[in-house]
Amino acid sequence: MTQIASTDSRTSSPASLGWSRLPIEYAIPETPPTLAEAQEYCRRLSRSHYENFSVASWFLPQRLRQHFFNVYAYCRISDDLGDEVGDTTSSIELLDQWQTELDACYHGTPRHPVFVALAETVKQFDIPQHEFSDLLRAFRQDQTVTRFETFNHVLAYCRYSANPVGHLVLYLCGYRDPERQQLSDFTCTALQLANFWQDVSVDYFKGRIYLPLEDMRRFGVNEHDIASGNNTAAFCDMMKFEVERASDWFRRGLPLIRKVDRELAVDVELFTRGGQEILNAIERQNFAVLGRRPSISKGRKLALVARAALGKLLGAFR
Repeated sequence: MTQIASTDSRTSSPASLGWSRLPIEYAIPETPPTLAEAQEYCRRLSRSHYENFSVASWFLPQRLRQHFFNVYAYCRISDDLGDEVGDTTSSIELLDQWQTELDACYHGTPRHPVFVALAETVKQFDIPQHEFSDLLRAFRQDQTVTRFETFNHVLAYCRYSANPVGHLVLYLCGYRDPERQQLSDFTCTALQLANFWQDVSVDYFKGRIYLPLEDMRRFGVNEHDIASGNNTAAFCDMMKFEVERASDWFRRGLPLIRKVDRELAVDVELFTRGGQEILNAIERQNFAVLGRRPSISKGRKLALVARAALGKLLGAFR
């Protein structure tokens, strides 16, 4: 594997500090790896960083797995550049460097292994660049915007932070029409909302509140309640309202399952049910999420996977 190391030009910049806080293999090398090395890099990163990706990859057709690895590796590192550096200036500089590599990918001159591998995916599936750069827009916004006045502002954030991922999946599976993209947006937004409501305390200690401020005022909730982990009756009433709203967005996206081929439908249903299970876990806690992150039990996760696997098996005999 080609040695991945940052270039000398970064040694005195804020970005240099940022790269030093991330895994060394994230840095942009002086010279690009071979395509085979780049593809192995993406496979290794995808399989080692996120257990849900490994589960989902069981249901992917073999011909698409490498492309999903490439896209996931891009999303994984992009997210970490925005969320794991711990310094706003450094994060923004790193995201700008990542954008430059994305531009190079579309111009045929990338150096980072993710973009060397991704160039093949982009070419084969004719993926517009904005689907990748929209994600970077969201991660840049995270560095400066930490509160959202209205639910529409939260939805606008999800448009860039979550919805492009669904579009990328659709492109890889051969779908590029607005109708399916809209249905995918409902599901991806719902998943993002479920994660926000699951992680209210976690996000607060990162300096962010994704709960709409207008809702907090309406229900009589203040930041002190969140900071102190005080699950007041008002806070739980507000969370019940937010959970019901996220559930509605999941329902809006359900028709997508019937509008894609069986292989993709299994994955859409798996992730939809997984997101709904997060909302169910919040409800089982009586919406008291502060200081106690709701989670899905391993047994329930296995049940979801088993159901998806059974659905795929039955589909093969239809």
